[in-house]
Amino acid sequence: MKIIRFPRKEDWSYIAERPCLDVSQLNTIVSSVLNDVRQNGDMAVIKYERKFDHVELESLSVTDNEMIEAERIVSPELRDALLLAHHNIVSFHESQRFASSKVETQPGVTCWQKSVPIEKVGLYIPGGTAPLFSTVLMLSAPAKIAGCREIVLCTPPNRVGKVHPAILVAAKIAGVDKIFKAGGVQAIGAMAYGTESVPKVYKIFGPGNQYVMAAKQQVSLHDCAIDMPAGPSEVCVIADDSSNPEFVAADLLSQAEHGTDSQVILITTSEMILEEVQKEIHVQLEKLYRKDIAIRSLENSKLVLVKSKTEAMQLCNAYAPEHLIIATDDYAQLATQVINAGSVFLGHYACESAGDYASGTNHTLPTHGYALAYNGVNLDSYNRKITFQHLTAEGIRSIGRAVEVMAENEQLDAHKNAMSVRIKSLES
Repeated sequence: MKIIRFPRKEDWSYIAERPCLDVSQLNTIVSSVLNDVRQNGDMAVIKYERKFDHVELESLSVTDNEMIEAERIVSPELRDALLLAHHNIVSFHESQRFASSKVETQPGVTCWQKSVPIEKVGLYIPGGTAPLFSTVLMLSAPAKIAGCREIVLCTPPNRVGKVHPAILVAAKIAGVDKIFKAGGVQAIGAMAYGTESVPKVYKIFGPGNQYVMAAKQQVSLHDCAIDMPAGPSEVCVIADDSSNPEFVAADLLSQAEHGTDSQVILITTSEMILEEVQKEIHVQLEKLYRKDIAIRSLENSKLVLVKSKTEAMQLCNAYAPEHLIIATDDYAQLATQVINAGSVFLGHYACESAGDYASGTNHTLPTHGYALAYNGVNLDSYNRKITFQHLTAEGIRSIGRAVEVMAENEQLDAHKNAMSVRIKSLES
């Protein structure tokens, strides 16, 4: 990890830099795969499953027998954990339900909104080095609460054509309607365009590698909405003399093990904490199954020593992290200064892992600095707000002339006339 002591403000942009990926060749490959899936449907998806996931598939659909088998394989302890997490995720997202109210903006002019669920949504669940069954709950629970009519899930199978059983059990718990064995770019294309087996959806959710992210962004230009642009996962930890070095190191490593392109940043006002966290990282690193991945991730990461808490929070807001952990005694006061972050974890016991799995908040969050403008997935992500308005004759008298004047000055005569004929009808 790079150590930066007392950086100048003009150096903050360097600290906020993410690992840079050359996606020029990647985008060409992604475009080619997407076009093939658009034209050739299931046949193309099966071809790319053979090429990229090294599996021979006769059918893309997960069968009822496979669902039953998964229920038998998953341990009661893991099933109970999934049920607990699902309960908490549902509880939190239920609290986000929209309550509409009518507003009379002028006499005779009434406006309101209606929240309408997206009818068909697609969920992409990675299943490679880390099968993210937790993401199944995060994405499907709010979709079910919102009332989406069809919830479609795509996830890559293993080399014998089976989906990770915990992904299937989580999908059943959360109410997924259809599950397909498809990963990578071909899965995004299948959901965006529709195939003989996979229904076309109206919005795609879920994380993935750089190919999946590029595919989502390409289909979002013309064919299908997506949850948000995204990059590799990241965490920023704010620490001081009150912080626990063992906890802080564990939090940094829990993020570093996500992938080689992940990034972790520690911002601290304490030289002692900086040194102790370094030591703890080396100790804990040796015990990790994904040690090699974490080591490469740490090469992209930084330990930053600053002069004050105010400076720490300002730098953090400039970085706009996906995950922010404020591991200090005065977390409540520092929390009021948070402007840019995906999800915030407060105090010594709120580790990121809690939000990743079972506290109830959603772990599908903006990365790569997109927290400057985007929020994480929530109930609103699965809904559209449709506006309504009703005008009476009194409403025409209230705003009619203003509409005429504005339309006339924009030189849109037909717009003006649509109001003028109504005004005239009230004069006769």
